[in-house]
Amino acid sequence: MSPSSGTSSSPGADARVQPADVPPSAVAAATVRLRAAGCIFAEEEAALLAEAAASGGGDGLAALDRLVARRAAGHPLEHVVGWAEFAGLRIAVGPGVFVPRRRTEFLLALARDLLARARGPVPVAVDLCCGSGAAAAALAASGRRAEVHAADIDPVAAGWARRNLAGVGEVHEGDLYAALPAALRGRVAVLVANVPYVPTADLPLLPAEARTHEPRVALDGGDDGLAVLRRVAAEAGRWLAPGGTLLVETTGRQARTAREVLAAAGLAPALHHDEERAATVLTATRPA
Repeated sequence: MSPSSGTSSSPGADARVQPADVPPSAVAAATVRLRAAGCIFAEEEAALLAEAAASGGGDGLAALDRLVARRAAGHPLEHVVGWAEFAGLRIAVGPGVFVPRRRTEFLLALARDLLARARGPVPVAVDLCCGSGAAAAALAASGRRAEVHAADIDPVAAGWARRNLAGVGEVHEGDLYAALPAALRGRVAVLVANVPYVPTADLPLLPAEARTHEPRVALDGGDDGLAVLRRVAAEAGRWLAPGGTLLVETTGRQARTAREVLAAAGLAPALHHDEERAATVLTATRPA
C-alpha cells in the first residue's frame, strides 16, 4: 500500500479482508469520512481501522466510530491502529512514540547484511535512538543469533521498545551511550543510530502528524540537523568492535558534511542510496 500519512506507509496492505462483525456499509461510511478529512488512501485506511475495531472486542461499530474520529482529527494511522509495518514485522506503536519509516528499511537491510557477516558466534547489535525499537526487533528477527540492545532517552519510547523486544533484546533508558552497559564497550559489531536529523528551522515544514503527535526529541537534529550525529560519531570508536560498523540515516544535502563528521571521528565512511525508498544511509567502520 502507498503511504497514507505523513509518517510512514500505512500498516499493511493485507488488511483489506472485511472483519466479520463490522458490516461493509460501516466501512463504506468510514471511507467517506476519511476522504472528507483529506486521507488520500481512505478506502485502505478504513479497512485497517475496521480490522482494529473488530479485534478489540466489544461493539465493533462503536469502536470503528472512535477510531475513524481520531484518524480524521489528524492522528497518525499507526498510532490509531496500534502498530506499524516494518521489515515484515508488526511493531507496536502508540501516542507519543516515533513511527518507524519505511525508508529506514534500507538502513535495516544494510545492518542485517553486516550482522550476518559479523565475526564470532554471538555478535553484539545496538540500536541507539531506538524509538519503538523497530530496528532492534528486525535485527533480532534476522536469523543471525545476536546479543541485541536498544536505548532511548525518552521513557515513552523505551516503554514501547520493551514491548517490541520482549524476550529478544534488552532495552536501556538514557542519553545515547550513557544508557548502555559498560561491558559492551569495544564489542559492538553493528551500531544502528537512526538519530534525529531534521534541522530545527525545518521542523515547521514537517507533516502535521509528525509535528503534533511525535516527540520533538526524535525529530530535532539541531541547527544543521547533525548535532546528535556528531555526539554519536565522537564516541562510536570506543564502543565498536574492531571492524564494527555504525549506520546512520541522513539526507542528500547533509550527506557530505555527515561523511566528514564520521571520518573526523576516525571511522571509514561509505555512502549508500536507495532511489525506490528515497533513503540515504552512511556506514562508518572502525578500522580492524
